[in-house]
Amino acid sequence: MNTEERKAIYNQAKEWVLEAGKNIRAKIDDPLIIDTKSNPNDLVTTMDKETEAYFVGKINQIFPEHHIIGEEGYGDKLTSLDGTVWIIDPIDGTMNFVHQKRNFAISVGIYHDGIGEIGLIYDVMEDNLYHAKRTEGAYKNENKLAPLAQNVRFDEAIIGLNHYWLCENRLVDELVMQQFVRKIRGSRTYGSAALEFAYVAEGIINGYLTMSLAPWDIAAGIVIVNEVGGVTTDIDGATLDMLEKNSVLTCNQGLQQEIIQFIEKGRK
Repeated sequence: MNTEERKAIYNQAKEWVLEAGKNIRAKIDDPLIIDTKSNPNDLVTTMDKETEAYFVGKINQIFPEHHIIGEEGYGDKLTSLDGTVWIIDPIDGTMNFVHQKRNFAISVGIYHDGIGEIGLIYDVMEDNLYHAKRTEGAYKNENKLAPLAQNVRFDEAIIGLNHYWLCENRLVDELVMQQFVRKIRGSRTYGSAALEFAYVAEGIINGYLTMSLAPWDIAAGIVIVNEVGGVTTDIDGATLDMLEKNSVLTCNQGLQQEIIQFIEKGRK
């Protein structure tokens, strides 16, 4: 994807994200039909479905040759990331949306032949748009984000965590994760993976670690974190599979190695 193509797609995507957010704010107090998916805490609402359908309709109209992966199933069933692929979470943080009416985001990552080209994370109720185009830096609204601090020590770091994984975790012993929490300076849980990525990019937290996320949770955030010098891998340091669920670690490169080594040592 060349610079002009990326710019044109980005401009259109930004317009749609802001419009979708405006619609959500206008309807934030309307009655919702709330269903569950994989478990009683995995919520989906009429607004999730309406928002994803909005994006799918617009993309199919303007970019019919593009492909779509969406959380609510309105997109395509893909076996590769060949071509241009939009990876969409219409409301990341649905539980927050339902219970708090805040702390949720629209997340749109656009990839071309497997490379993250565009990332947009829109904190709808705060009206903050985190956005990036590959090789062009990352921004919060109109303000360019600074490169991540590279000298943060492990015991000085504030890490975003999904605390559920401290209680039940098939990848890492829960005692290891409890030791991890004791070792770092502090942990935070925001209830939206997209916002956690945005906060890493902004420097509000130093990293984000969780044991199972889908591509739509992370696609936009990876692009944004990349543009401030961060790195995103699984908890073993391996490249993520953007068609499957992954464990996820995003932070600066030095901290990444310390965290991976700590977890690996705890496994032995």
